[in-house]
Amino acid sequence: MNANQVNSNPDDKQILPNHVGIILDGNRRWAKANGKKSVDGHRKGGEVFRELSLYLFEKKVPYLTAYVFSKENWKRAEEEVSYLMGLIVRAVEMHLSEFHDRGIKIQVIGGKDNLPNSVVKSIQRTEAKTAENNNGVLTLCLNYSGKDEILHAAERLAASGTVVTEELFNANVYAPDVPEIDLLIRTSGERRLSGFMMWRSSYAELYFTETYWPDMTTVSIDEALDEYAQRQRRYGQ
Repeated sequence: MNANQVNSNPDDKQILPNHVGIILDGNRRWAKANGKKSVDGHRKGGEVFRELSLYLFEKKVPYLTAYVFSKENWKRAEEEVSYLMGLIVRAVEMHLSEFHDRGIKIQVIGGKDNLPNSVVKSIQRTEAKTAENNNGVLTLCLNYSGKDEILHAAERLAASGTVVTEELFNANVYAPDVPEIDLLIRTSGERRLSGFMMWRSSYAELYFTETYWPDMTTVSIDEALDEYAQRQRRYGQ
């Protein structure tokens, strides 16, 4: 289905979004609620993300973007940040072949300047290995800020001296081939976007759940997809 098509038939069994965005929230609160350390929550969250991202691609959702680590997350405890950086490398290396074998392209967007060299090298290997895959696109927002993405595009256009249009702006954001978000899921009861893909979320259907990310299941994802299918997307019409 075209990303801009209006969902107008309530009898359709399921109308899938072209692009799902997920703000993975609640790892630390899940850990606290279960008497565990914060790092245990992040580890569990990583395992759940692998399962649910593959599930969405099996459902034939072509684009999935996840908010993995925001620019503001550097303010957290040094031990937690260090663990998260290591977890990202381990998770990518461990599951890279699985995603690659299924034809999933993996790309990472966000600032690279502050990232440890091990993380940057892992990103480079992953993007290079999966670059030609075409069964789905997994985009990870790492050291990411929605404002920075918009500034990045604005600076490139200003330097080119061209007249700014929406089409040109679209072509200068991070990963310009990734379309607008259709369904944006945020877990753990928070009801804000926290700067997640601000340019591409203007007409996103927002789905908030009280469930902590580590407790999300394929049933949880199906509930979000079912609600999306029932919504009327008019785009101002």
